Amino acid sequence: MGYCALCIWAARRYASESKFSRVEGLDLLPVSILKPLKGTDPEMYESFRSHCVQDYPSYEILFGVTDANDPGAALVESLKQEFPRQSIRLVLCEKNLGANGKVSSLVQLAAAAKFDTLLVNDSDIRVAPDYLRTVITELQLPNTALVTCLYRGIPANTLASRLESLGISTDFVPGVLAAEQVERGLHFGLGSTLAFRRKELEAIGGFESIVDYLADDYELGKRIADRGLKVVLSNAVVETFLPAYSFAGFLMHQLRWARTIRVSRPGGYAGLLLTYTLPWALLCLVLARGATWAWALLGVAVMLRITMAWATAVSAVNDKRAMRWFWLLPVRDFLAPIVWIAGMFGNKIVWRGHEFELDKGKLKRVK
Repeated sequence: MGYCALCIWAARRYASESKFSRVEGLDLLPVSILKPLKGTDPEMYESFRSHCVQDYPSYEILFGVTDANDPGAALVESLKQEFPRQSIRLVLCEKNLGANGKVSSLVQLAAAAKFDTLLVNDSDIRVAPDYLRTVITELQLPNTALVTCLYRGIPANTLASRLESLGISTDFVPGVLAAEQVERGLHFGLGSTLAFRRKELEAIGGFESIVDYLADDYELGKRIADRGLKVVLSNAVVETFLPAYSFAGFLMHQLRWARTIRVSRPGGYAGLLLTYTLPWALLCLVLARGATWAWALLGVAVMLRITMAWATAVSAVNDKRAMRWFWLLPVRDFLAPIVWIAGMFGNKIVWRGHEFELDKGKLKRVK
């Protein structure tokens, strides 16, 4: 219940804060957007397109593929035809520089980029027209070296996809906001957006230094924060379009996420046990044999959980769709500790159709 209260306060604080007052009048630096591709994602072309209609004076978009026949390459060619005046380049990233293919492509995209302000985001991310202007303005805050963004998930028409979307807005987002308050700032990045300058990237050893890590976004943010520089959570919120998960696919994705958190932030992973409000409240009721005070505690816990879900989903990331699926919160909340327990054991994950083993956060190819 205390965790719920912390998240409600953090969400209200995030929603009410504006970071622009201190940086008005600064130049909008030219930007290179780096987007590694592998296969296709839901609504991919429209997500690409949103990057081409930015209210921003000077930027280029570099798409990286490891295979010239990758289906994403055809979408990039269509994009170039629709936006002939926009600087769009398709870069063939043929070198395999490490276990993380995405970061291997980023090494090669960064080398090809014209500008010293870089922005990386995933291929399924859709953004608003003021996205670049917001993020790059925030990057010029004093002592700021990296800007990252919260996101909301747009579900496909399956129950599992809706559970995933609900979890992003009511579990993942509050976790990020709580971590920012407890740790007095962010010490990690999110793959939805990573904006930084080339000099900060080079100071941590470039993308080459994280090419074997699974949680590359986490590692990039952590290494920048470890240098005493600030990681800022942007006012911009982006969207990710989720696959039509089967229930098995949803659980596999959750398990990969859990094991990634465990190896990257073991202390934070242990702390997740304190966040399972409804399961603990129900266990309390059972152990108290239905005592009146335990029923009252359960009622308060339910109200706090719903308030937290509303504060983070609607107030913080403007995910009004999530309200339709609030009735699924108990399902989501009782699945979470089961996934947490499963995540405690084993080091194997499946990512992009390949099987890997995790060793202190690094990937080792199995199949």
